Amino acid sequence: MALDYKSAGVDINAGEDLVDRIKPLVKNTRTPSVLSELGLFGGFFDARFEGFDHPVLVASTDGVGTKLKVATSAGKHDTIGSCLVNHCVNDILACGAKPQFFLDYFATGKLSTDIAADVIKGMATACSENGTALLGGETAEMPSMYADGEYDVAGTIVGVVEKAKILNGSRVNIGDVLIGLPSTGLHTNGYSLARAALFPTYRVDQYLDHLQATIGEALLAVHASYYPVLWPLLQDDLIHGLSHITGGGLIGNTSRILAKDMALSIDWGTWFEPPIFDVIRKAGSIDEQEMRHVFNLGVGMVAIVAPDRVDDVMQRLSSQRAFVVGRVISSQ
Repeated sequence: MALDYKSAGVDINAGEDLVDRIKPLVKNTRTPSVLSELGLFGGFFDARFEGFDHPVLVASTDGVGTKLKVATSAGKHDTIGSCLVNHCVNDILACGAKPQFFLDYFATGKLSTDIAADVIKGMATACSENGTALLGGETAEMPSMYADGEYDVAGTIVGVVEKAKILNGSRVNIGDVLIGLPSTGLHTNGYSLARAALFPTYRVDQYLDHLQATIGEALLAVHASYYPVLWPLLQDDLIHGLSHITGGGLIGNTSRILAKDMALSIDWGTWFEPPIFDVIRKAGSIDEQEMRHVFNLGVGMVAIVAPDRVDDVMQRLSSQRAFVVGRVISSQ
């Protein structure tokens, strides 16, 4: 029997069918700066960046970790793509950047066009919500690299920031106040620990009254994007710094943008913690310091603002249930 690519495990026709299915989704994310159609060897984007005097590009690449394992176990894949895009948007937002376009990489052992289309649909949804173009991507079918039904996904985002408005920690001062925005849950970090704690005891489809959801639904809550609510505040120069709370927790991430003579004073427990965290804490008998180091514990993004601007910022974020987390203090 003659060997061909399909018998070796790669179905080119399935890949072409996927492209046809996602073309309308991608088209819905087009912005006026997109100068190409899906299917070329690269995506074209107009780099004039009108409205910027000295535009600086900001780029970031990330994945969603073992949240993919939960999605596979639950058989629910339409939120993963949104989580990926929103995570990347938040990362460059923390630099002061406005997202411009997104590129994805989807890899699997045997391509399921239904699963891939669900994932990319989530990407397209989040791109549209963030005013970001899904400019292109890659779908790789690699037999023997992944177990049946499993896949990996990663994304790269490119944004632009006015050079004079770059957020890199240089504007943060001792005495500044930390204002938190709530997370929807784990977002895209800590899933290896969460799974190790939960799944000896719980099933992914098990409903818990105090969650008002199944374990899987709570774990798959979409990673929130903070761009729509924070971008207007950045434009009005109300924010000295932003910290996206991912792996490393509140202290680990926020400390990244502090000078050596600065430290954090955190008022732990003054905000609402989504109940999924306590389920994880108790199921794994996890020490509180470890919880704070691994998980966001309900704080998805921290805005650092001057004390005399706190009332203004809190009022403008009132619909987001913002809360004061603490302040920047001297480390001396």
